[in-house]
Amino acid sequence: MSSEAKVLPRRAFLSRGICVAAGAAAAAALPSCHLAGTGAKHRAQTRFGFTTYQWGRDWDIPTLIANCCKAEVFGVELRTSQSYAHGVELELNTQQRREVKKRFADSPITLVGLATSERFDSPDTAELEKAIENTKAYIALSKDVGSSGVRVFPNSFHEGVPREQTIEQIGRAMNVVGAFAADYGQQVRLEAHGNVGELPTLKAIMEHVDQTSVGLKLNSATRDTQGEGFEHNFNLVKGLLGDTLHLHNLKDAEFPYQLQMDLLVKMGWTGWQLLEVSDKVPDRVAALIEQRQIWDRMLANSMNA
Repeated sequence: MSSEAKVLPRRAFLSRGICVAAGAAAAAALPSCHLAGTGAKHRAQTRFGFTTYQWGRDWDIPTLIANCCKAEVFGVELRTSQSYAHGVELELNTQQRREVKKRFADSPITLVGLATSERFDSPDTAELEKAIENTKAYIALSKDVGSSGVRVFPNSFHEGVPREQTIEQIGRAMNVVGAFAADYGQQVRLEAHGNVGELPTLKAIMEHVDQTSVGLKLNSATRDTQGEGFEHNFNLVKGLLGDTLHLHNLKDAEFPYQLQMDLLVKMGWTGWQLLEVSDKVPDRVAALIEQRQIWDRMLANSMNA
């Protein structure tokens, strides 16, 4: 992508129309947006969304909105710092940020958040401070474009560094960025990523965090089924969850997606479940529709259990 594309020129916003009316009507009928079925025992408010990770990397904002409308997927998380076609990066000026916000506000698609690459495990003080300052900048960007929070990573243990030291360091960093996020009305979403990202370890990190603006982001990883099982590991952190999580290919039987849905619905979790996939498919919009339909069936199963 050229440097001009990175700064998201105005013509990129005005190049296409979007399916606002059709999308809004579809949203009103979706079980992923509202209670599905009069016989449901639970009032599920969790919703299905999409993160641009791989399937949306070459979709500019109008295309992204149009494709999400076609798929009847009404929330999106934008991957940052990867030169994606949407162009929502720190370099955007004030007017461009307003245009991003307006583009989503004028559509049926909720801009759920920004998925950054920032991580807080480095034993190098300068690298850690850079991650903290970059995260603050992304928090400001998130507010400016109308989303509600940023994704960050824990991320790795390092040879020669005691595990507890890394855990405490990440917790302290979360307090710093969490306090900043609170001032902006934003959430910091610490994702279960890297070898620090096992759920028991994330629980240990959160024992050092006193900022309510920091929440954990589940990543639907098969390793979360190890030990005493997924339900046990889920229960360790369920009171610490933020308002988003990542799903992967819902046809993958190795992860207990239905059980995860059951547990989330049972606890009344109201966040966004964001599909993050890299599978090679001939038609990404059709594949997104298929994934949303699978998710809707799982939600219906949970509500009627």
